[in-house]
Amino acid sequence: MIFDRLDSVVERFRKLESDLSNPETLSNPREYQRIAREHAEISPVVEAYRRYKNLTARAAENQELLDSEKDPEMRDLIKQDLADLKEQLEQTELNMKVMLAPKDPNDDKNVILEIRAGTGGEEAALFVADLFRMYSRYAETQGWKVEIMDTHPTGLGGLKEITASLMGKGAFSRLKFERGVHRVQRVPTTESQGRIHTSAVTVAVLPEAEEVDVFIDPSDLKIDVFRSSGPGGQSVNTTDSAVRMTHIPSGLVVICQDEKSQHKNKAKALKVLRARLLDQVQSEQDARIAQDRKSQVGSGDRSERIRTYNFPQNRVTDHRINLTLYKLEAILEGSLDEVFDPLTAAHQAELMESESPA
Repeated sequence: MIFDRLDSVVERFRKLESDLSNPETLSNPREYQRIAREHAEISPVVEAYRRYKNLTARAAENQELLDSEKDPEMRDLIKQDLADLKEQLEQTELNMKVMLAPKDPNDDKNVILEIRAGTGGEEAALFVADLFRMYSRYAETQGWKVEIMDTHPTGLGGLKEITASLMGKGAFSRLKFERGVHRVQRVPTTESQGRIHTSAVTVAVLPEAEEVDVFIDPSDLKIDVFRSSGPGGQSVNTTDSAVRMTHIPSGLVVICQDEKSQHKNKAKALKVLRARLLDQVQSEQDARIAQDRKSQVGSGDRSERIRTYNFPQNRVTDHRINLTLYKLEAILEGSLDEVFDPLTAAHQAELMESESPA
C-alpha cells in the first residue's frame, strides 16, 4: 500500500535528519555526503506527503462545514472549494506514485551514444549526421558535454556511424528511450524525380560504466594500433595513433581514432567497451526477468522501428505511444522535451501499473 511506503519514507527521512546533526557524521565527510544525498533524494517525497495530509485535513474540515451549513450560497462556495481540493489531492497522489516508482539505477549516468546508418545508403548516412546534430543541440540546452569517440564520415557529408559520450546530469534518464530504429522519409537532393525515399538509422544508448560496474581483465584484450584515415583514404595524422580494441571473451570490437594521441584513443576505446559490456549483461538480465513480456516503452529491442521523421509532412511520429508532432524542424534543432516527456510519462505509468496489486 502506497501510504505504508510513505510512512516508511518519512521515518527514514527523520532518521537521516538526525544523522546529519550527529557529530560522528559531521566528522566523516564521505558518510556525511552519502547521507545528505539520500536526504535530498527523498525530501520531495516527504514534502508531497505532507502536502497530501494537509489537503486531506482541509477537505475533511470543509466536508464538516458543508454538512452543517444551511445557506445555499455558502454551500456552493464550500462545494467549489472541495472540488478544488479533490483535484489537488488526485494530482499530489499521482506525483507521489511517480516518485515512489522504481528508479533505474543508470538514470544519473553519462551516456555512450552510437548512431549507425542502416538501409538507405548515403541518405541514411546523411540522417546519421542529422540525428547526431539533433542530440548535440539538445545536450547544449541541458548543459551536457559532448565528446566524439569515433566517426566514419562519407564523402558527401554523411556519417556511416558515430560514437560519442554525452556527459551531464540525467543524460541516461532522458536519452534511454532513443534506442531503436529511427526511420526517415524525405526526397534526397540527388533525386531528380522528386520521389520520397525511406531510410533507416539505428541508435544505441548505453549507460557509461565505471570500473566498479564492469571488470575487464587486461589479458582479455587484444589491442591493435594503426594510422588514422579520413574520407577517401586521406591521412589524418602520420603516426599509428588509431586503436582497435577486441575483448576476446565477448568478441566485442571497439575502434577509436579521433584523437591524435594513441593513449587517449585507448582510454576512449576502453570506456566504450566497458559500456557495451555492461549493456550486454543488463540486457541479458532484463530478458530473463521479462521473459516474454515486452515493455511498450524502452524495451531495448534495437530491431524495432520506434520513430518516423517525415519531411514532406513536417511530421515526427513515435510509434510506441502513438505520439505525432508536426514540428519536425524544431525537433531536429534539439527541441526534444516534447518527445521525451510523454515517453517518460508512459514509462512511469507502466511502472506504477506493474507495482499495483492484481
